[in-house]
Amino acid sequence: MTVTDAIARNRAALTMIKEDPFNAEAPHDGLRTDTTPTQLHYVRSNFALPHHDGTLQVAGAVATPHTLTLGDLRALPAAEHVVTLECAGNGRLDMRPLPTGEPWGGYAVSTARWKGARLADVLARADPAGDGVEVRCQGADHGKYHLSSLFEKDDADITFVRSLALAHASDPAAEILIAYEMNGEPLEADHGAPFRLIVPHWYAVASVKWLSRLDVITKPFAGEFQTGHYVYQWPDKPVEPVTLMRVRARITDPADACCIPAGRYTIRGKAWSGSGAITQVGLSFTGASEWNPAVVEPPNGPFQWQDWSYEWDATPGRHSLRARATDASGNIQPEVPPWNRLGYGNNAVEVAYVEVR
Repeated sequence: MTVTDAIARNRAALTMIKEDPFNAEAPHDGLRTDTTPTQLHYVRSNFALPHHDGTLQVAGAVATPHTLTLGDLRALPAAEHVVTLECAGNGRLDMRPLPTGEPWGGYAVSTARWKGARLADVLARADPAGDGVEVRCQGADHGKYHLSSLFEKDDADITFVRSLALAHASDPAAEILIAYEMNGEPLEADHGAPFRLIVPHWYAVASVKWLSRLDVITKPFAGEFQTGHYVYQWPDKPVEPVTLMRVRARITDPADACCIPAGRYTIRGKAWSGSGAITQVGLSFTGASEWNPAVVEPPNGPFQWQDWSYEWDATPGRHSLRARATDASGNIQPEVPPWNRLGYGNNAVEVAYVEVR
């Protein structure tokens, strides 16, 4: 099987949003299990699959600049974590008026097991300067960007670059990975091969794919994908950066618009947040009904979604289903999507319905 054939095979089960560059949502079954099989994991790319020379340059304001290969990364102490990644634009289609950007529904979220070297260990070897403030993280992907920018001319060929605060990137407890394996196998092209960042708790824009260069910098980074896009442009308050995932619950069973038999039925779902563990999930069955408490399972790890369930006595007819999550920081899902011009961070309570017969 050729590389092209393998890529096509892995894309076949996804719900395509855009063909070139390839963007696709996970299918409904991708949210049912503890971890999402690689072929069901959503894909988000800003540019076409890039060529990568297999090396990672570590430079900038450091005492020891150096170059790492995949073998060098594998030789470092390895860490492995199950991490939920969500596209910042997940749920954009539910905002009104419809914002600009890719038309993501509600399935640009998945959970996988990632293995790699800790970013903190790589930076420690480089010995950042005392006046370093951020780490500039550059991918190998680049191309024409068709939205106007404050930083580049429209349609200019630009590279995907993000930054992280140096204190965050250098903190071993943050468990930020330079990942080279996904679900026990080497990374595949759509997911950032040969290695990528995995930044737990944050929207996935921070988890730069096809990582090619790390630079410690002494001034905050301003670039298209840092301060031009992936920011909340609110209609009535200052611009904010897109950072932590917002608290959110999804119903995974029953599927939306399906038909189920009357009687006892176990509603199941997932919930997650970048601000702490999920402490409550409530279920509502009409627009004005009270929130009935679901059973929330303890987290299996610090960086992944949690299971929840609710025993429902389903009576014949059409029923609306709503699930609302609360996290350990006290954040609660809003009833209305938090509208912003670029359509990021929609974590409003979703409405599904089922026919009971």
